[in-house]
Amino acid sequence: MTERWNRSTTPSSSMRNQLSAFIGHIAVERGLAHATVEAYRSDLDRYLTWMEDHGIHSLDQIRPQDVQSYAESLAGDGQSVASRRRHLASIHEFHRFALSRGAVSDDASAKVRAPKSASHLPDVLTIDEVSALLDAASLNGSDDPVVLRDKALLEFLYATGARISEAVGVDFADIDMNDRLVRLTGKGSKQRLVPIGSYACEALKRYCESGRPALLEKSTARQPEDRAVFLNKRGRRLSRQSAWDVVRIAGERAHLTRPLHPHTLRHSFATHLIQGGADVRTVQELLGHASVTTTQIYTHIAPETLIETYMTAHPRAR
Repeated sequence: MTERWNRSTTPSSSMRNQLSAFIGHIAVERGLAHATVEAYRSDLDRYLTWMEDHGIHSLDQIRPQDVQSYAESLAGDGQSVASRRRHLASIHEFHRFALSRGAVSDDASAKVRAPKSASHLPDVLTIDEVSALLDAASLNGSDDPVVLRDKALLEFLYATGARISEAVGVDFADIDMNDRLVRLTGKGSKQRLVPIGSYACEALKRYCESGRPALLEKSTARQPEDRAVFLNKRGRRLSRQSAWDVVRIAGERAHLTRPLHPHTLRHSFATHLIQGGADVRTVQELLGHASVTTTQIYTHIAPETLIETYMTAHPRAR
């Protein structure tokens, strides 16, 4: 392996120092969420380690072909297209940051393109499947505190289209039951107001009146969890993983054959809104998408619906 010392020979720590500065920038100045910052850190740590293993010890030593080789190595390691696109997005951001600070003379990653993602539709439940899922969560009207919580959580996820992390992060101060609104805090700490449907409000009310107090009594913490809406069995704020388990277990009880994932109800929320006549811009705001392009994946329509619409709307269809 040939080491390219004909260019800058700054110690390896210089790249790590730039990484530390970048992480501080996105965490403090841009205010990105902790999980997002850690994803950047993980991607870029792997990137710099690869460069160091290939004799590259300064950002100024990195050439476009090096970035391209790294991107190809990700494919060789079996990384999915989505994962490789995320890695390269992190690299682009990092190099642009270094260029803006004058740490490098050019952006070696600028001309390296991300692999094209395969066009696919999100996994979406039918309205009947969502109903079956929500019914299964109630366990025939059980008043067990955990059952009441699970029912309220699932109704909340489907009613608002919230991400799992947004749902478990909801505090009492974020919910206005009178106006049936919730303030969700999404990526980059951006906040948005989203309506809550009557079914979700009813489930939340029952949980907060009967289920949550019982869970709070089990808390072993010195200071009770007064803010969080959704609590675990120990009276602490429910974690993302535990919330995902609630979705998965309810799906098993409902005998749904398709696998569920954290965004299943969010995808279903958006798709059912658009199929019901909501415009893309409105759904974009409800989902908290920065770009309408992201929301447009939900504009797919089942073939039978497409044909029915054509037959009833086109003047010469029949």
